[in-house]
Amino acid sequence: MKAVRRFTVRAGLPEPLADLGVLATNLRWTWHPPTQDLFASVDPEIFDHEGGDPLRLLARVPGERLEQLATDPDFLARVRAVSDDLRAYLTEPRWYQRQGDGGGNGTRLPGSIAYFSMEFGVTEALPNYSGGLGVLAGDHLKAASDQGVPLIGVGLLYRSGYFRQSLSLDGWQVEHYPVVDPDGLPLVPLTEPSGAPILVHVAMPGGRVLRARIWKAQVGRVPLLLLDSDIEENAEDLRGVTDRLYGGDQDHRIRQEILAGVGGVRAVRTYCELTGVPQPEVFHTNEGHAGFLGLERLRELVSGQGLDFDQALSAVRAGTVFTTHTPVPAGIDRFPVDLVQHYFGDGTLLPGIDLRRILALGAEENAGMFNMAHMGLRLAQRANGVSQLHGAVSREMFGGLWPGFDTDEVPITSVTNGVHGPTWAAREITAVIGDPQDDGYESFDESVTDARLWELRCGLRARLVDEVRRRVRAAWLQRGASALELNWTDSVFDPDVLTVGFARRVPTYKRLTLMLRDADRLRHLLLHPDRPVQLVVAGKSHPADDGGKALIQQIVRFADDAGVRHRIVFLPDYDMSMARYLYWGCDVWLNNPMRPLEACGTSGMKAALNGGLNLSIRDGWWDEFYDGSNGWAIPTADGVTDPVRRDDLEAAALYELLGSQVAPLYYDRDGSGVPARWMAMVRHTLASLGPKVQASRMVGEYVQNAYAPAATAGALAQSDDFRVAKDLAAYRLRLSGSWPHIRVIDCELHLEDGHTPVIGDRVPVRARVDLAGLDPADVEVQAVVGRVGDTDELTDVVTGTMHHNGDGYYATELTLPHAGSLGVTARVLPKHGLLATPAELGKVVLA
Repeated sequence: MKAVRRFTVRAGLPEPLADLGVLATNLRWTWHPPTQDLFASVDPEIFDHEGGDPLRLLARVPGERLEQLATDPDFLARVRAVSDDLRAYLTEPRWYQRQGDGGGNGTRLPGSIAYFSMEFGVTEALPNYSGGLGVLAGDHLKAASDQGVPLIGVGLLYRSGYFRQSLSLDGWQVEHYPVVDPDGLPLVPLTEPSGAPILVHVAMPGGRVLRARIWKAQVGRVPLLLLDSDIEENAEDLRGVTDRLYGGDQDHRIRQEILAGVGGVRAVRTYCELTGVPQPEVFHTNEGHAGFLGLERLRELVSGQGLDFDQALSAVRAGTVFTTHTPVPAGIDRFPVDLVQHYFGDGTLLPGIDLRRILALGAEENAGMFNMAHMGLRLAQRANGVSQLHGAVSREMFGGLWPGFDTDEVPITSVTNGVHGPTWAAREITAVIGDPQDDGYESFDESVTDARLWELRCGLRARLVDEVRRRVRAAWLQRGASALELNWTDSVFDPDVLTVGFARRVPTYKRLTLMLRDADRLRHLLLHPDRPVQLVVAGKSHPADDGGKALIQQIVRFADDAGVRHRIVFLPDYDMSMARYLYWGCDVWLNNPMRPLEACGTSGMKAALNGGLNLSIRDGWWDEFYDGSNGWAIPTADGVTDPVRRDDLEAAALYELLGSQVAPLYYDRDGSGVPARWMAMVRHTLASLGPKVQASRMVGEYVQNAYAPAATAGALAQSDDFRVAKDLAAYRLRLSGSWPHIRVIDCELHLEDGHTPVIGDRVPVRARVDLAGLDPADVEVQAVVGRVGDTDELTDVVTGTMHHNGDGYYATELTLPHAGSLGVTARVLPKHGLLATPAELGKVVLA
């Protein structure tokens, strides 16, 4: 018999235990051990069975137990202490508040920031994420909370979340979509004073309306607003808009992204009006999925402030930050232009906004497609990649939006991702390192002996081995095996064997099966008589990616072999709960993407927080943080264009490193059984990487380099009835008329007769420029000097601003930066107080 409707009944708590309900619904418990311990003490067995979820615990604990605890003075004292600690955490000034009004460099700190993401991985108790992007977003919220940054998270609530993964008997990925009841999650609905749910409305074609309820999760100090279309007021097809994360066809996907962007802005506005929280001064678009938020903000200014499109665009751009996580064009969301026209063409979704201007924001070389990343970049004055290498890749990939500029001048910076230390560091590690939120890791010193650290690492590895055995047995039962034939799972893995972890999504570029290129060499490493290796693998393939599923099947079939299955396992249903065991217990974290296609790859950071050593291709974050002593860099076959040969070469390098360096170092023990040289690397990893990989560092960089400048620019744009935004719009109009006619007539470098210049000499440069009617204050004329080759192309350039001397002449002195053949030229760039960089408008005139 099946239920016709699913619903959740929350536990009624005795009055003395009322604070338990507050503690259970504020997700600070996910990274606060005292709160976790408090709930565990209610009923340890149920708490463990429910995956450490306080709400599910309270729903299952017998009423008699709660009544007993309500009269237990010791327990009530613990509840008061933890509740008082939470209240202090939520109200006391933190890092952000101690910065005062200024953000540095003459900028001001915003009173509120809206952070939009298509997924948020805060906890497995709120299954609203698929992988790294969502977990990164969750860590961003947690670190912002710890630092007091006034963030408001915005996304969608998926009734089936991402899929749950199992395996068929032949190792093929099988997807399951369990239905999620919001009433059973740590969420509360936004309601009217009458108790009626507040809905946001988004116009759909054909006169229809998509309505969404707003749920709020509280992540410490940070509210997370999630929109839910599964309500009775919607037609059946519209109820399904928020059914699954990254599911459905393009029509389904664009509806989701319209709701996230347009509906998300409306949800934020409603929340701030309801609660008195300041309206956001800065909007942060985490990847292009929610990019339509910029169009809604344009509509607000056109409809509400009477601005024209260009004036509104100046104001919107000033207060917008865009982060791209995509290192390849194929990873960008793109929609057919006619699909965008279908949703925006009749003007009901965004009244007053010209469809042609919308289409221009997402335009790309392929005139038939609308590019969400291009729109994100055109609607944001500040943009960044998520590692230094990814910033460089992004400048190359999107350089076409800024024609005429060198790649390193493209206005896309980088903020390297970080991970939330209190969430991912094992308690055993933080007990000796210190609180990652404070000076943990930075204060780590020699007072903790190698023997003590090794003991901790062995304990964490043993815990992982127990979890591996449990999950392997459960996976085989799910695949159809009999319990009578699974005794071998009791001896899977060995707590004394070098343990390597590889867990991530399974797109092709991450090369899940690189380790299988030479199966005999891998088998030799796994079964080495003196220095064996054991390998735990996990990851999900997108449901529509049969190629990724085939890679998983290859790994599973290899791991099913009775000769090696005690040394290599594939664990299905990789999620945050599994990930912790892997990050805590693995000695080595393996990552072998095809460089430079890994934008950041934060899983290795989480392993490093626990003393795991990285064995990785120098891609993403590892490219900038690897120092030769905190792990190993797998050599890359740069210049080899044949992907098969490249994989062969890099797999061989991986085997060589594991067999000749990693394993020998691990098994080289001193007289007390401690691998002293290995522990030196562990110690160095904790001390050197620990502070760098923290999300607190990442959020601090966003505040200083993005949020504060954006708030300052946004306030300037809006000041005096949007005078500066209007002035910039008029300037751009004036520029567009004159720019095609500007010419650098000549450019001359003056050298003394008979004198051969040397590096460091200052030489005068003079240029004559026709500004085609523009005022000299409208432009910046620069002299450019650099190396020059046979084609006269300049490289390694140095620029200097030239000063107007009248009659169209400009002059400056340049310091010669290089020896050898140099060349000089001049160029003209736009200049306006609201431009963040001279390259921002993508306009340049070259000599």
